[in-house]
Amino acid sequence: MLTVGDKIPNFKVKATVSLEKGKEFQDITNETFKGKWLVLFAWPKDFTFICPTEIAEFGKKNKDFTDRDAQVLGLSTDSEFVHHAWRTHHPDLKNLPFPMLADIKHELCNALGILHKEEGVALRATFIADPEGIIRHVTVNDLSVGRNVSETIRTLDALQTDELCPCNWTKGEETLTQKLSKAG
Repeated sequence: MLTVGDKIPNFKVKATVSLEKGKEFQDITNETFKGKWLVLFAWPKDFTFICPTEIAEFGKKNKDFTDRDAQVLGLSTDSEFVHHAWRTHHPDLKNLPFPMLADIKHELCNALGILHKEEGVALRATFIADPEGIIRHVTVNDLSVGRNVSETIRTLDALQTDELCPCNWTKGEETLTQKLSKAG
């Protein structure tokens, strides 16, 4: 699995970006959002139970990410048509503000190292990459445990300070770097 310090791999996938007729799909590459922070999160399967709770929460908090110059990208091994059908029929997913990447060949999930060994689906992985595409944070949950989107935002905030941030630090609090410079 790729980890902190590795670069987000090159990729080109179809993505579901809208429910508007004629504008549903778009090709997305690792260069599409060049210069932005990326928050790439993967889920195992569309039309399941835990996955829509996470996807909807990323959607609800999308403005928190865009305010931080970060682009959210969702990812699974389902096709763009399955993503579209799910968005059409699930009320919490209809108006998602971020692309749902379709990795039907498993190329991106394999390159990231996040395919479940027995199930062959994406693990619940979250990657935060800086504007140069360098991975700065990775978390992976078992298939049965959803992630905490607020913690992803908190981690992004901490990374963007470029300072020493203690346990449970939140945006607006003093960093250790600030405390050390005052003591000096």
